[in-house]
Amino acid sequence: MTKNESLTRELKAGVVGAGFFGGLHAKKYASLKGTSLVAVMDANPEAAQKLADELGAKAVSSITEMAEEVDLVSIAAPAVYHYPLAKQALEAGLHVYVEKPIALSVVEADELIRLADANNLLLQVGHQERFVFAAFGLLGRNRTPRRIECHRAGTFTGRAMDVSVVLDLMIHDLDLVHQAAPAPVEKIEAVCKKVHGEHEDEVDARLTLSDGCEVRLFASRIADARKRFMKIDYNDGTVEIDFINRTIKNTTGAELESAFESHEEGLPAIADDPLGHAIGAFTYSVRGGEEPQVSGADARRALATALDIIAACQA
Repeated sequence: MTKNESLTRELKAGVVGAGFFGGLHAKKYASLKGTSLVAVMDANPEAAQKLADELGAKAVSSITEMAEEVDLVSIAAPAVYHYPLAKQALEAGLHVYVEKPIALSVVEADELIRLADANNLLLQVGHQERFVFAAFGLLGRNRTPRRIECHRAGTFTGRAMDVSVVLDLMIHDLDLVHQAAPAPVEKIEAVCKKVHGEHEDEVDARLTLSDGCEVRLFASRIADARKRFMKIDYNDGTVEIDFINRTIKNTTGAELESAFESHEEGLPAIADDPLGHAIGAFTYSVRGGEEPQVSGADARRALATALDIIAACQA
């Protein structure tokens, strides 16, 4: 498909994974203007067929079969399958949106990045909170934070138990931290708790960056109640965002937008539908042949820090 062709014709999308997150991805593609949901795949054929029937798509049994039908694909299967499925899709010539984490090792992440580059394909990773962060205007600040605190806690759902809470929840905030404070990580300390299995369910991590910035990240999937906020201290003031109560406090003097409000008629606020905005951005990148806003390299960096935190838990 040439760039000019991609700008004019309807894009055909597929989704691998018919569970909770796969269903969300499928519905976004099905409702997105200029894109049609064509194929759904899952290890459970009945689940794939049910989701496909619901959205007017076709259930397929392999990436090879899907590649005959679609231009791009979302990998929304459990995290342990992200790498092998994304690898197959890239080798089959498909543009790939893979949910976070990009893979379970930096070696695997590097291979996906290499494949995308070698085949001139786009690889976007599901750190959709980046779009919320950008909407606030926090990616455009020319100031480096002195301190960052991220708190992301929720009640137990039983989902994503194949990985640590670091790779399930905290990795979103790690991506944001690396965007706001790009200096290398020099020191990691972590206090961790396991309740429901072999992987960490709650982690309190402290990072020290090479420029002196101190970062605290707390993530829990066994909390009594949902709580999510981010606080960033700069030399000129503090920005504090409460995502549950939908408030933002800003003492920096810089003007920030609110991602909790819609700025385009007929579209939800970015904070209300980050996945929809991320998938929309992915299809836009495919059409224009442009670098995704959340690249494989970005996701690799967040993964590397996440794995170092998990190692600190086990030390």
